[in-house]
Amino acid sequence: MQDLTFFSAVQMAEQIRHKRISPVDLIEAHLTKIDKLNPSLNAFVQVDRERSLQQGREAEAAVIRGARLGLLHGVPVSIKSSIEVAGFRCEAGTKLRQGAVATQDAPLVSRLRATGAIVLGVTNTPELLMAWETDNLLYGRTNNPWDLTRTPGGSSGGEAAAIASGMSAGGVGSDGGGSIRVPAHFTGICGLKPTPGRIPATGHFPNSLGPFALIGVVGPMARTVQDLKVLFEVMQGPDVGDPCAAPVPLRWPSRDELKGIRIGYFEDDGRTPVNAETSAAVRTAAEALRRTGFQVEPFRPDGLETARQLWWKFFGVAGGMLLGPMMRGHEAELSPILKQFSSWVQAQPPQTGESLLDTWIQRDVIRTQIFTQMREYPMLLCPVAAIPAFKHGERSWQIDGKTVEYLDAWSYTEWFNLLGTPAVAVPICQSPEGLPIGVQISGRPWEEELVLSVAAELEAQSDGWHKPPFD
Repeated sequence: MQDLTFFSAVQMAEQIRHKRISPVDLIEAHLTKIDKLNPSLNAFVQVDRERSLQQGREAEAAVIRGARLGLLHGVPVSIKSSIEVAGFRCEAGTKLRQGAVATQDAPLVSRLRATGAIVLGVTNTPELLMAWETDNLLYGRTNNPWDLTRTPGGSSGGEAAAIASGMSAGGVGSDGGGSIRVPAHFTGICGLKPTPGRIPATGHFPNSLGPFALIGVVGPMARTVQDLKVLFEVMQGPDVGDPCAAPVPLRWPSRDELKGIRIGYFEDDGRTPVNAETSAAVRTAAEALRRTGFQVEPFRPDGLETARQLWWKFFGVAGGMLLGPMMRGHEAELSPILKQFSSWVQAQPPQTGESLLDTWIQRDVIRTQIFTQMREYPMLLCPVAAIPAFKHGERSWQIDGKTVEYLDAWSYTEWFNLLGTPAVAVPICQSPEGLPIGVQISGRPWEEELVLSVAAELEAQSDGWHKPPFD
């Protein structure tokens, strides 16, 4: 008997439309899987069984009466618990918000519901989203379905673990420095970091304001690129609550347009080495894209290290200053991971009005320099991270005789937050330990459709998603 929970979201919606799957059966299958797996994975922090089943019955009634059905009619999804879903906890993994329940849906959640998607529940995060692993004092540690001794990443680690294991068909994470793409890479799924404002971050905590608005986004996560495309299409569009919003129309490229794109690839950034399997994954992806007719050539833009340093001044230093007043006086209630992150931030001089202005100007300068180089290579292919999923508590790794520290291993995602460019993580292969390894495709701002289309071409030439061993 087929496991309904491992169909893609697009397949689920299609099977429902053709009356081959009952929405109620689909919801029940996911709830059964949550009952079975979540005690070990700890991906969901809240599930509403009754509401999900009731919405499943309503979805089934709509199918029976021949109503017009949305793109995701009856499809069960999950949402990161830093995004407002009416009636669900929105605590962002911190005791400082314990018991916070959203009274309304974020715009992206409303858009998902309008197409018939059913929200099963909300997923775990590190405290205040400040980590590339998922653990907190409210709900504890989330485990990777590929290896329970390893993390699914962060800060959208609960979301990634839920989707990879079949507890959810797809969902939404957020990303200020790799928080969608690193968990996708660690768990063998796909994730899109869009251009700021392309999908509204309204209803996210921390709020999309100031430096968070420049670098932080919300975006879809799923097992296939096709599902990412549908989720993106449903959620995209401006909203007045997002200061970066712009009325950018949807525009999917023709095949001729797509194949005319030149892609530059690089296996490492010249500063932080990646392990051999990650380098091989990038080469494999480059060759796969060549086979489909793309021009793919070695190219690494100048200025990435400057972009990384500027990113830290926004995310780490300025972000720490914004969250500092909330944490001050509550140190005993903070998780060890957040305390450690705060210590790294406090080791840096705080931003002044002058230094913040200088950082902002330097950001604009480096964006201009890198985007000028991308006229020749409008698409970039590179690693997502230096390593695959790491064991809980690890803080450094040896690669080619060099020690790679915790904060450096994810620099491959951080540039694109600083630059404000869309980027997709796509699974390519596995490590000798059987861990997923993905690669990253990034393009120019507001060109999500191009990036997703290239990612789909790559996925078609690779192994794509695989069922994790923990089931």
